[in-house]
Amino acid sequence: MEEQEELEVLVVLELEGLKDQEVFEKHVTKEGFKIVEGEKYAYSGKSTTGTFGTKAFILEIFKKGLLKSGFDDCGMIFQIGDLPWQAYKFDKNTNDFEKAQ
Repeated sequence: MEEQEELEVLVVLELEGLKDQEVFEKHVTKEGFKIVEGEKYAYSGKSTTGTFGTKAFILEIFKKGLLKSGFDDCGMIFQIGDLPWQAYKFDKNTNDFEKAQ
């Protein structure tokens, strides 16, 4: 089996009304993300699972962190390797990220 190259990951949130930042950041850092110094709600990491697996992982980890900590509104953009992905918005009706229109 061919070994996957390691991809750099960058996640930036547009987050309003985060209720418990400590709970949120403890969750995402436990899952392997690092807080980007000097940036509000920016996180970096590395992935070896390929782009689609990484995208699913990012959406799941940040969803769980947000639901654990409470928030008012959240948008997200991220980049995996050299590929920027479309923006996502958290939908409180489905409790999941949806592609932003």
